[in-house]
Amino acid sequence: MLSIDDLRGRTLDARALRETLPRAEFDVEAALDVVRPICEDVRHRGASALLELGERFDGVRPPRLRVPAEVLEAAAEQLDADVRAALEVSIERARVVHRAQRRQDVITQVVPGGTVTERWVPVERVGLYVPGGLAVYPSSVVMNVVPAQEAGVGSLAVTSPPQRENHGIFAGYPHPTILAACHLLGVQEVYAVGGAQAVAMFAYGVPADEASGTEAVEPATLVTGPGNIYVASAKRLLQGVIGIDAEAGPTEIAVLADDSADPDHVAADLISQAEHDPLAGSVLVTDSEELAGQVVAAVERRVPDTKHAERVRTALTGSQSGIVLVDDLDTGLRVVDAYAAEHLEIQTRDAAAVAARVRNAGAIFVGAYAPVSLGDYAAGSNHVLPTGGSAAYASGLSVQSFLRGIHVVDYSEAALREVAHHVVALAQSEDLPGHGQAVTARFGDEVPTPAGERA
Repeated sequence: MLSIDDLRGRTLDARALRETLPRAEFDVEAALDVVRPICEDVRHRGASALLELGERFDGVRPPRLRVPAEVLEAAAEQLDADVRAALEVSIERARVVHRAQRRQDVITQVVPGGTVTERWVPVERVGLYVPGGLAVYPSSVVMNVVPAQEAGVGSLAVTSPPQRENHGIFAGYPHPTILAACHLLGVQEVYAVGGAQAVAMFAYGVPADEASGTEAVEPATLVTGPGNIYVASAKRLLQGVIGIDAEAGPTEIAVLADDSADPDHVAADLISQAEHDPLAGSVLVTDSEELAGQVVAAVERRVPDTKHAERVRTALTGSQSGIVLVDDLDTGLRVVDAYAAEHLEIQTRDAAAVAARVRNAGAIFVGAYAPVSLGDYAAGSNHVLPTGGSAAYASGLSVQSFLRGIHVVDYSEAALREVAHHVVALAQSEDLPGHGQAVTARFGDEVPTPAGERA
């Protein structure tokens, strides 16, 4: 089921590794032709377009775009007690981790009378996207909302696709478990909108519409959260109109393991990621041919008993999944750094030391007792992570995602006088004399002599 790519005895540079390693095909650019008219429709027709698009793509027309407060309350009231307890633990642990990320303002005295302060300010309003396709993701509500709240964002809204399987009070709204998670987090602004149209709703805003009973939706400053290819494509299209966290692609796991790893653990972890999506990537990198064979056997044994066996089998047999054999762990580290996995597990001897050498990963899971699913739900870490190799330059969602650093420059007359001649010299070197004159205008249109120097 898992193909094996034997790199032993081969020396591959970074470019060759990128071309060799398994990766899902995910053409965001190609989806733009589909997404562009959807976004324009939302921009020009607002609520009417959103309601019609919900019916077209999700198979159900929401009664209202905004989920009423009583529906959120009802979702929380009927929530299974065990699921509620698990969500509360997830929220609590996420708050512990994300609260510690909040940056403090830093004031630096450059010279006497001259300071530069880096002030951290939250964005004003965020739209948080929660997927609702092949699975239900209340955990994604937690992962989006908690860092935004801990950053101090004053206005936040959650959106998730309406579910045609819902009945009763929940008919035409997002999954009740997602609504319950919003209620537990104190989020009252929740919309039954999915796909590219949800990103457009947050980008452009929506005026009030009496005919449909739609309240106005204020534009957001930033939109975050994973979604399908159309959500990613809409983010690309509308970036600039709105800020984005990332263009999330199919989820992926890489496991770096040696012969000390338990093949059953590795197989279970590869399968757990594969059940997300037929395009999900599950990759094992190992220097042990014996372990590779044992993992293949364990996967073959486990998949038939997996609930989503067909989806898992499709993902594991796709070009995005496989086993990579390497000569040693040093080479394995080069391979996983080139792959830059969204999730990277280290199942080796002295796993913590090996993990410390990793440079590129969205999140690293160390040892036999830190599976990716722990991070998905209850480690306290965030599971909204960079995909498709972007972990080589991007970070996962955090409090920092919702903050902006603003430099505040405060110089006295004496401090400006001291450096004025340097400013003028650099302005003249760049042939921008007006820049220098903006300084000398404060000193009688003359270049001031620094204190302590003879005129």
